Amino acid sequence: MVVAGHTGDAATARAHLGDDDADVRAAAIGALERLGALAPGDVVTAFADPDPQVRRRAAEAAGKLPGVSLMPLLDDADATVVEVAAWACGEQESVPGDVLDRLIAHATGHSEPLVREAAAAALGAIGDERGLPAILVACTDKPNVRRRAVLALAPFDGDEVDAALTRALEDRDWQVRQAAEDLQGG
Repeated sequence: MVVAGHTGDAATARAHLGDDDADVRAAAIGALERLGALAPGDVVTAFADPDPQVRRRAAEAAGKLPGVSLMPLLDDADATVVEVAAWACGEQESVPGDVLDRLIAHATGHSEPLVREAAAAALGAIGDERGLPAILVACTDKPNVRRRAVLALAPFDGDEVDAALTRALEDRDWQVRQAAEDLQGG
């Protein structure tokens, strides 16, 4: 079936979207994406798949499909799915307001640091001023979250951003300091 994605056989790949094996369903999404034959409805259907691996693959693919809202996966019970969905939101050209609001909430309050990190990074990639306060909060989180949050400050300007970068230059984590130096051109 994976060969179908390399040989132009979209029909075979599409037929495996409903396979009993989750590995095959996830591979079918990848094959269709590779062929440019993945439809928004394919990923939206996969958002409800019982296996987190398939939902993660669907989220990743959805980041490249215009008009697909990742909101259902931002509320997934599996944190790894939420992490990939948050990352994928940052890959989209724009996100709806409810998605932006959920990313803001996740960047500051999700129980899993990887989700907070991905949400902060997505907010930076999106570059909407409404996400800046959440990114600033994430700049005070655990080291991996702080690193990504500092980098997420790149599209923003202002006194709060400058103050956060100044604090990051003195951070106890060398990678946070390096990220701040990189942003300041040093």
